[in-house]
Amino acid sequence: MLEVTSLKKGFGSGRNRLEVLKGINLKIDSGELVALMGPSGCGKSTLLNIIGGILDADSGNISLQQYQYGTQSPNKVVDVRRNGVGWIFQDFHLIDRLSALDNVIFALELAGSPSSEASLKAMEALRKVNLADRMEFIPDQLSGGQQQRVAIARAIAGNRPLLLADEPTGNLDVKSGEEIIELFKELTKEGVSILMVTHDPILASKADRMLLLKDGITASSDIRSAWGDDIGVEEK
Repeated sequence: MLEVTSLKKGFGSGRNRLEVLKGINLKIDSGELVALMGPSGCGKSTLLNIIGGILDADSGNISLQQYQYGTQSPNKVVDVRRNGVGWIFQDFHLIDRLSALDNVIFALELAGSPSSEASLKAMEALRKVNLADRMEFIPDQLSGGQQQRVAIARAIAGNRPLLLADEPTGNLDVKSGEEIIELFKELTKEGVSILMVTHDPILASKADRMLLLKDGITASSDIRSAWGDDIGVEEK
């Protein structure tokens, strides 16, 4: 469903040039939850930004269903952002004065959905995240976990095939974080694919698969090789 091939990205020039991504290759199947881990500053957010169409790569290609992009400037891949990828962040980015329902409707209208259609899609998305009884609540009336569910509803409301989740449980307590991961797993049963950046190895272990981003490349990994025996070897 998603295939990233030989993706490279650097910043700066000359002696100040920093190569962040040095040839990323990865595939994510339809309905798969993949955790992406790695040290701070290794390029995880850069990779998500390129896949999400808000940053261009220096070289390489991304295939997301019918979309082919990677090196195009963000203004050339508007359709990817509108219809291909949904974003979930550590901070919920909800509009304080709007209800849960209106937050989702507003995002859909920005993406081009007619108002009547946006309302129906928003209600269905909020039902999927178990907030049918909280649609008219404003963010201050919701718990952190519920606010993140609104953000997830906003991301899935347009039936986008891929969700990019950047530390989605970072501002939540342990129980709420686990509930969000369980919600992700429910969404994958409907064919949604999710690439989730996390620093939490326990949450990562709940994903279908884990990738480790290190030294500018990704490798299939598991908890032991990412944070266990291999690190012990390196520290020696």
